[in-house]
Amino acid sequence: MNTGASPEQLHHRVLDWYAVAARDLPWRRPDCTPWGIFVSEVMLQQTPVVRVEPVWREWMSRWPTPADLAADSPGEAVRAWGRLGYPRRALRLHAAAVAMTDRHAGTVPATEAELLALPGVGTYTAAAVATFAFGERTTVVDTNVRRVLARVVTGQEYAAPSPTRAELTVAADLVPADAATARTWSVALMELGALVCSARSPRCSACPVADLCAWQVAGRPAYRGPARKGQAWEGTDRQLRGALLAALRASHTPVPRSALESLSDNEIQRERCLDSLVADGLVEPLAGGRYRLPASREAS
Repeated sequence: MNTGASPEQLHHRVLDWYAVAARDLPWRRPDCTPWGIFVSEVMLQQTPVVRVEPVWREWMSRWPTPADLAADSPGEAVRAWGRLGYPRRALRLHAAAVAMTDRHAGTVPATEAELLALPGVGTYTAAAVATFAFGERTTVVDTNVRRVLARVVTGQEYAAPSPTRAELTVAADLVPADAATARTWSVALMELGALVCSARSPRCSACPVADLCAWQVAGRPAYRGPARKGQAWEGTDRQLRGALLAALRASHTPVPRSALESLSDNEIQRERCLDSLVADGLVEPLAGGRYRLPASREAS
């Protein structure tokens, strides 16, 4: 189902709303560098703004350019990542900084294709940085955008578990022809999903396109697709991996195995988590049963 709203109607409503409702975030300001935007986009994946902003500010103060981060160890990137979650993103940021330094004279490459060629950079990050840092007209689709378009255009409460060709086509067809407007449209759509068209408690009464929304017009039918995964935490490998990493981040000298063993009585789970951290390049084993965060560029 769809309401038949024209792209022009949606553009007008959403862009006017964004002009008033947009949050003042440091990576959106005109003086933010492409590197600052790149770092923000990696940090913001699966992590809310309120947790990202202080860490982003610390990173930009410590490593204001890709070369600054590349000159430091990947272990320091993991340490500075703190509790943002999904710490492999810290290693990917470090690896990307090394590649920018080695291949692009220490600058963030300006095109989507060049960005996509960086280690650890996926489709979303490449498109977002190309658009927000360099004004390239492209299609930026994150979780918020997918949810907004699922509701407004197709009348579904939630998007499919993974992006489909059909929804990517819908998103691309809605991108304004003018590059500057397309840039604002992309960030405005993301903001609408973050602030109004949220996953659990959408504020339809505050939505600028509520009367054009297929899901709202249809009476907000319940989601009927595949079961959505929960976010269990207590007792999971993710929780224990986080505890092991926290112990290593807190120490600037190698940590003995005994200190890590004290974090969990579940030997099988503990060893599985420690092995996975080593395999992911987040932890470096040393002689004598000691461990540390990765100290060399190769570890990233």
